[in-house]
Amino acid sequence: QVQLVESGGGLAQAGGSLRLSCAVSGRAFSSYIMGWFRQAPGKEREFVASSGGGSKVYADFVKGRFTISRDNAKNTVYLQMNSLKSEDTAIYYCAAKTSYCGSTNPNSYDYWGQGTQVTVSS
Repeated sequence: QVQLVESGGGLAQAGGSLRLSCAVSGRAFSSYIMGWFRQAPGKEREFVASSGGGSKVYADFVKGRFTISRDNAKNTVYLQMNSLKSEDTAIYYCAAKTSYCGSTNPNSYDYWGQGTQVTVSS
């Protein structure tokens, strides 16, 4: 069973930064497509960023502010969040999947972490 554990969430001021981490168990990490999603209260879960197959994809609302990276030796994927805005407040989830298509679709992911809260104060 693949397990994902997020960390690094917390409270930040608008304009500030946070770095989220997601540690993944198992031996196949380097082959996974890794995604970050978020869900704000009363809203649907939405795609933030993904990494895998030599490519990175970002949602338009985080381009230039957030960066996804991964360390395959540590089985960990990161989300560096800069220039935070109050609208970035949400629970952030990391997810993993083996298929390359549909990296922005949460329904295509096989494994999920428990989520980490990010709160940005204005």
